[in-house]
Amino acid sequence: MKEARLPTITEIIIILGIFLALVLSFTVYLELPIQLAIFISWFAVVILGIRLGHKYQDLQKSIMDGISNGLEAILILVAVGALIGTWIAGGVVPTLIYYGLEFIHPSIFLLATLIICSIMSVATGTSWGTAGTAGIAMMAIGEGLGMPLPLVAGAVLSGSYFGDKLSPLSDSTVLASSLSKVDVLEHVRAMLFLSVPAFVITAILFTGAGFIYGGDDIDQARVESLKSALMDNFDIGLLMLLPALAVLVLLAMKKPSLPVIATGALLGAIWAFLFQGMHFADALAVAYNGFSIDTGVKFIDDILNRGGVVGMLDTLMVIIFGLGFGGLLEKLGVLQVIVSTFEKKLVSAGNTTVATLIVAFLGNVLGCAMYVALILTPKMMEKSYDRQRLDRRVLSRNTEVGGTLTSGMVPWSDNGIYMAGILGVSTFAYLPFMWLSFVAIGLAIIYGYTGKFIWYNKEKTASES
Repeated sequence: MKEARLPTITEIIIILGIFLALVLSFTVYLELPIQLAIFISWFAVVILGIRLGHKYQDLQKSIMDGISNGLEAILILVAVGALIGTWIAGGVVPTLIYYGLEFIHPSIFLLATLIICSIMSVATGTSWGTAGTAGIAMMAIGEGLGMPLPLVAGAVLSGSYFGDKLSPLSDSTVLASSLSKVDVLEHVRAMLFLSVPAFVITAILFTGAGFIYGGDDIDQARVESLKSALMDNFDIGLLMLLPALAVLVLLAMKKPSLPVIATGALLGAIWAFLFQGMHFADALAVAYNGFSIDTGVKFIDDILNRGGVVGMLDTLMVIIFGLGFGGLLEKLGVLQVIVSTFEKKLVSAGNTTVATLIVAFLGNVLGCAMYVALILTPKMMEKSYDRQRLDRRVLSRNTEVGGTLTSGMVPWSDNGIYMAGILGVSTFAYLPFMWLSFVAIGLAIIYGYTGKFIWYNKEKTASES
């Protein structure tokens, strides 16, 4: 039997054109679930794979292998869904909203949002958990203060992704570093050279925007009505924040993320029983079904009626189908062929950085999941870095910037769907305000072409020996 060949550029363009046509037609014109479009795309790629000489059994195995690479993330997302539901029911999120309305001045609100979400994401290592807890609290406060919600969402996402690409607890940080063959702490140190300047610049931008939009013309009556609605329906107090504190302490002690987040969800259910007057069985049910309440204030209801494992199912299916699709693309060598077409131009750190960012972004666009970008990019680009003697820390850092920071920009990706749903703002609405992502991408390119914070290996790499 003939050995399977790599696809041609023409075949790749056709198959990716079919994929994008399915995604856009399903979401824009037919109003069908994006998950269905990705699932159908599996079979379009399988047909190409058989044409290239692959056995169906091998193609099916590549789907399973792709999904298995993201199983840990899937489990964590299930726990995050439970956490969001019980933290709302237990009064954690309502208390954050109340105190935010009480104490945060409008002019520094956007800066405070950036800082709070950054601290939360560094401490927990999850952008999803940060956006689903502190993030929705900041969205509610921003609504009460009359802030443009896409701008608030931009601050939430900037803070959330800051920690997701920097925290040693983050699955994306561990994934990017391990697949680049870099120690996770060395990877974090390399990220600091980019992340700290990007954070400072982003903080200045949001401070300026805060002074523009956070004037003294705040509708105080609206603020008081939101606070009253929270007080009427929840027991508000510092004691309500103990589940959050417990999770932060356990994660700071470097306990595994999945059991810690699950413990936080259990504490939320206990708090709902002890302080919010819920039957314990109902509080536990919130972990699966999500929270539901009618406060009489529509925005508060829209913000708080969410969470639970059920609320994560759409995102979970995108991740599963996206990882399977990414597994097929890897099996066929699609990104390998794309990289090889411009590999001759990868003779400088600048060109290689730009290529890495593009490949990682394409991983999000075509694989529909951040994990596809983080898994495939190091595999596709490592030879180019080794050939130029570029340190693998540069590869892991560029993979994070291109993969993690662009994941929320793609409307049909796991992050795009999740963030738009949890924050109540469409992807294209918040996209222009993802300032940390744009600044970090710009700095990565500048570093590449100027040689700043670019490291080289003096000895041969393992692949050369």
